[in-house]
Amino acid sequence: MMSPLTIYNSLTRKKEEFQPAGKSKVKMYTCGQTVYNDIHMGNARFYVAFDAIRRILEVRGYRVKYVQNFTDIDDKIIAKAKEEGCTVKELADKYIQRTRQDLAALNVHPPDISPRATEEIDEIIKMTSELIEKSYAYEKNGNVYFNIKSFKKYGKLSGKKIDELEAGARVEVENEKINPADFVLWKPSKEGEPSWPSPWGNGRPGWHIECSAMAKKYLGKQIDIHGGGSDLIFPHHENEIAQTEAITGRKFAKYWMHSGILTTNHRKMSKSSENFFTVREVAEKFSYDVIRFYILSGHYRMPMEFSDEVLKAAEQGLQRIRNCYKDMHHALENTDGQLGADFTGLIIEFEDALNDDFNTADAISVIFKFVKFMNSGIKKDADRQFLETGIEILKHFARTLGIHLIPAEKTINKKLKEEVEVLLIARNEAKKEKNFAEADRIRNQLIEMGVVIEDTREGVRWHRA
Repeated sequence: MMSPLTIYNSLTRKKEEFQPAGKSKVKMYTCGQTVYNDIHMGNARFYVAFDAIRRILEVRGYRVKYVQNFTDIDDKIIAKAKEEGCTVKELADKYIQRTRQDLAALNVHPPDISPRATEEIDEIIKMTSELIEKSYAYEKNGNVYFNIKSFKKYGKLSGKKIDELEAGARVEVENEKINPADFVLWKPSKEGEPSWPSPWGNGRPGWHIECSAMAKKYLGKQIDIHGGGSDLIFPHHENEIAQTEAITGRKFAKYWMHSGILTTNHRKMSKSSENFFTVREVAEKFSYDVIRFYILSGHYRMPMEFSDEVLKAAEQGLQRIRNCYKDMHHALENTDGQLGADFTGLIIEFEDALNDDFNTADAISVIFKFVKFMNSGIKKDADRQFLETGIEILKHFARTLGIHLIPAEKTINKKLKEEVEVLLIARNEAKKEKNFAEADRIRNQLIEMGVVIEDTREGVRWHRA
């Protein structure tokens, strides 16, 4: 008998049996990319981890409604747009497209809804206004701040104390804020920056409010799972809890899940530290399939060290599994053996590993145990049923984790070419009719198919990601 599914809840700091409010339905929100650069390996770890979590839930029979945002307005985005000599929207569009291409290559399924901050301004303004009306927020000189002392449970996720936060807050903003650690919900835009009209003047949203507004709009007042990297626990997720629960009066998310950091030379990989490697850079040396397998070889909550050596080990491990899959098919064509076997124990062991807080590391260890068992069976003249069952079990293991047993196809087959050409014609017609929303939808569909398109002076070019 398999064990129940348990999740480590960052809010309670313990493992809990998973019991979503909707029984078979799961509402899940994760904080996506701030789009001013290509995703790096640390970002990829978060995306792959939560893709695996979603897949495992779906294999368990849950219907997952998954929302993941893009932050497309931010100081770093504005600075990068100036550096590249383009508009903020052009920069954001570019890196959203490139992020989707990388994620498709990593076999990360797109979320059901991918809202962008700049497309949710009305909802953000509405939520900010409600917080002011309820006396949780206040306006000063066009800035709107959340008063952290107005929310009695502030700090319940991170364990931070308000007195400690105030002591460490920056002195230069204390005169405008009621409390030094109050955070921004809305701020005036500087000249030349993107801005939107609001009751407090032209401006743009702060970072934290966007996720609260999007989660509430698309998933309702309460959700089952809220996820992100562990570096978001404070202040981002702490502030999300305060904003949302101040308005709803209900627990925002039942389970808070956080993926661990990726380190290089035992230092956290990050853009600010300039010690990061983009997924595209790594994929030039190792395949996207290997990158995904490497990420899943560690437990999602634990720190992982990144190096060529560990990726080479992952590459060898993935090849062992693929060789077994190939050998089983070859043996099936030639077998007349009589050896049968019971796989029940290995299946239960695999499922139990995943039920223990989505432990993909232990699940992969079971796959290696299975490979060893199958290789031994092949040498001992396994019978047809043994091999057919083994093939189906390995396919189930791989499908659950999103692992390709056959390397992702890079060649362009006739059917794909025909499908792409039809979509490109439709996209071109949409652009002629100035139906840019439809043109963008078709572009996103192509990205999800693993197709990269480039608009050039000579026309549209495309190739496989």
